[in-house]
Formats: sequence, C-alpha cells, structure tokens
Amino acid sequence: MEMPAEVTVMEVSPRDGLQNEDQLLTTEQKLALVDHALEAGCKRIEVTSFVHPGRVPQMADAEAVCLGLPQRGDVRYTGLILNQRGYDRLRATERLDEAGLVVPASDTFGERNQGLNVADGIAMAQAVLRHGASSGFPVQVTIAVAFGCPFEGEVPLERVVEIASRLAEADPVEIALADTIGVGVPAQVYEAFARLREALPDMPLRAHFHDTRNTGIANAYAALQAGVSVLDASMGGIGGCPFAPNASGNIATEDLVYMLNRSKVEHGVDLETLIEGARWLEPVLGKPVPSMLLKAGGFPQDQP
Repeated sequence: MEMPAEVTVMEVSPRDGLQNEDQLLTTEQKLALVDHALEAGCKRIEVTSFVHPGRVPQMADAEAVCLGLPQRGDVRYTGLILNQRGYDRLRATERLDEAGLVVPASDTFGERNQGLNVADGIAMAQAVLRHGASSGFPVQVTIAVAFGCPFEGEVPLERVVEIASRLAEADPVEIALADTIGVGVPAQVYEAFARLREALPDMPLRAHFHDTRNTGIANAYAALQAGVSVLDASMGGIGGCPFAPNASGNIATEDLVYMLNRSKVEHGVDLETLIEGARWLEPVLGKPVPSMLLKAGGFPQDQP
C-alpha cells in the first residue's frame, strides 16, 4: 500500500512513558508533561492508567491527574485499563474521552501483567467493550506482546488475528498491536497489519512500538505502509513495561515526527516543541532520555 497522506500521533509519555521510571513524578509534573504535548499540537494523549498503585506506583495519582487536565474540547484524552475495576474508576472521573483496554497475546504474559490468560482477557475485554458501545463511551483495545513474548517466545500471527477478530465482535473503536518488548521487525509488522486489515477491513488500526532493539521507527514506517492510521509514541523515547524484562523505551515522538516530516506525511505536531519537551524531561527524570532528535536536532536546512 501507499503511505497515507495523514496520520494521528498518540502521545503516551504521561502513561507508558512514565510507568517504568524509578523517579516518581508529582501530579503537577505529569500535568506539565501533558501541557508540553498539548503545546506541540498532540490531539490524542494517553494521560494515565487505572492500575493497582502497589504494582505501578507511578500511576497512583490517576484520578488527581484526570482532575487537573485542561478541558479544551479539541483533544482526546485516554486512560489505560486492565480490567473491569479500572474501567469503573476511569468512568467515575468523568474527565476522559476514551478507555484503552489491554489484552495479552500469550497466557504467561497476561497472567503476570494483569492476572488473566488470553481467554479470560478476551472475555473481560468483550464485556467492557460492549458496555462502552451501549453507553456511547469510546473504548479501544491493544493486543500486547503481539510480535513476541518475553516468556513464551514467538507469538503465532494466526493467534493475534483470532484475538483481534474476537475483540472486533464487541465493537471497539480501534484495535492496536503492541510490540511490548521491542522484538518486531518491519517485514513482520507489515504482514501482521496487512493480515489484520484483510480480516477486519473496516476497523481503525493503531500501532505501538518500543525501540528496544533499534527497529521501532522502521516498524512504524512498515505499519503505515500496511494501512495503520494511528501511531503511539513517547516524548523523549521514555517508557517500558514493568512486567516485561528489558522492555526499554517507546519510539520517541520527536524521532517519529522527523520521519513523518521527511516522508511528507501530515500529522499536525510541531517537531521543535517536542524536542523542547524532551529537553525538559531530562532534569525531571534525573537522567538522559533516549531521543535521537534531542541529540542531533532536525534536518540542517541551512548548510554553509
């Protein structure tokens, strides 16, 4: 397929970016990070997750973050949930525009990540999705470890397509595939999304990549070629999964935007503002961030 003319960038640094960080940010710092994303022009932002604070301490103030979000009307705020209880907490805030479910593609990861095997994860998700559809509240779903599991190894593509098809029966607003541990490669990504597009031709698709093995941006490009319309990314390239060994950073939003700019794909996000946000993050986290654009800058337009 040809590259799309326009895509949406989902900024995930306030949730997936921070959840694995040792340095606990205050609610005010998290809201400042959201403000950086808003200033850059991001229109979809994953702001927090509703999980047990003992397992993910960084997300203990989920309700407080939601309460402080600027209500602008032109931004789609998302919260991540792992189960019915998380969904109920998210809905009770009355501040978010969307819920994002996670369903595992392997039993072992699912049991360690959210206490559910694949079958139970699908059943839980179908119940939440149907409630969202019946109540008019958007709920999307991400299939985790879709390109490889840290505990079981290869994940058959047929299983991923079957999970997606089962989830589609409950009317999600979008289905995403996540390379949770950063093992995917472009050929694999293209095939997976092409198969998903064939099986579910009318379903909006999203992709979530980690740059653990330096393939994240290439995978994003392959996903676009396969018809994906939304790409997740994290300012500064921060992030990781607390329940997946060595699952380091998401693709950096500024690195992704640089690729989109040079590929003539519209997205509505300002590169220099993203770089400023990544620069702001370093002293807040007390360490360098993985972003390549923060180090190299954009394309040198004016050469001597």
